[in-house]
Amino acid sequence: MERVLAGMSGGVDSAVAAFLLKQSGYEVEGVTLRTWTSDEGDDGRCCDIEDAAAAAAHIGIGHHSFNCTGIFTEKVIEPFVCAYLAGTTPNPCIICNRSVKWEMMLYYAKVLNAGLVATGHYAKIIKLDSGRYTVGTAEHAAKDQTYMLYRLTQEQLAKTLMPLGTLTKEEVRSIAAENGIPVADKPDSQEICFVPDDDYAGYISRYRKGEVPGEGFFVNEDGEVLGKHKGIINYTVGQRKGLGIAMGRPVYVSRIDSGRNEVVLSDEEALFRRCAVCSDLNFMSIPGLSKGERLRCRAKVRYHHRPAEAVAEVKDDKLIITFDEPVRAISPGQSAVMYDDHGNVIGGGIICHACDQI
Repeated sequence: MERVLAGMSGGVDSAVAAFLLKQSGYEVEGVTLRTWTSDEGDDGRCCDIEDAAAAAAHIGIGHHSFNCTGIFTEKVIEPFVCAYLAGTTPNPCIICNRSVKWEMMLYYAKVLNAGLVATGHYAKIIKLDSGRYTVGTAEHAAKDQTYMLYRLTQEQLAKTLMPLGTLTKEEVRSIAAENGIPVADKPDSQEICFVPDDDYAGYISRYRKGEVPGEGFFVNEDGEVLGKHKGIINYTVGQRKGLGIAMGRPVYVSRIDSGRNEVVLSDEEALFRRCAVCSDLNFMSIPGLSKGERLRCRAKVRYHHRPAEAVAEVKDDKLIITFDEPVRAISPGQSAVMYDDHGNVIGGGIICHACDQI
């Protein structure tokens, strides 16, 4: 069997993935990419080197760690900060997967003479009859991570194994416990790895040494001033709690205008839109969409969004996804990902804006 470089974050999923590959007869080496460290010198949840090394030792495979903090800052942290300053809500894990994790794992796979890489994602690598690769929805949809993987390239997919696509989280923890893997009971991370306290605004302010947009105005859909906000980096589309303004009824962030330093508030009804307009496109199961071609699909506009019926087309290098029914809180900066009837990823892009029709 081939030599495989298994990405190990220090969590139970990646440890069990490495264990299963070894059990299947692969020659496995573990690797942890150090992408971020706190001011106190602690590793992030995605690069807990000590726990990853302990798991690798127990499994009986070699373990390597490499410092990737420079590329992570360039490819993930800087774009994340800039997106928030522009009034959008980015998903840094999606960018990290393609531009850091797979990029660097495949690089170190060559260094270590491994022909394949592997991860503990809940998804399936599928080679279609056309010869193209895509990711397929995990059998247990509650943990499906295909949304986070839609930007991977054909070259990256062709050299990747994902052994957890048919397992539940409970089954993974059970495998770890039955085989004494030391991270069997380690809690899942719920935060972005470099913002462990979940305070995005605080992180951005510290990162930019306080040079962030200051107070501005809350306005309604007609531009009428409603009150003051504490800075656009504190808000996201769809937000209701923590606005710091009393309106006598529930109101929500419907748009953020960074140019005017305004946060637009509305009733919940105004959050529902039919169309997501996307740029920075990546296609998986198909090479792309031709001019004038309309594709029936199911699409989701955030990680926990249940895929909804839609039609997709490309106009002026933008992907237009028009949903059969209006969708709540289509947020610029997030991604819209398309699926076929079999749960395989067709492709997607980063949302520029939402509208009611094109």
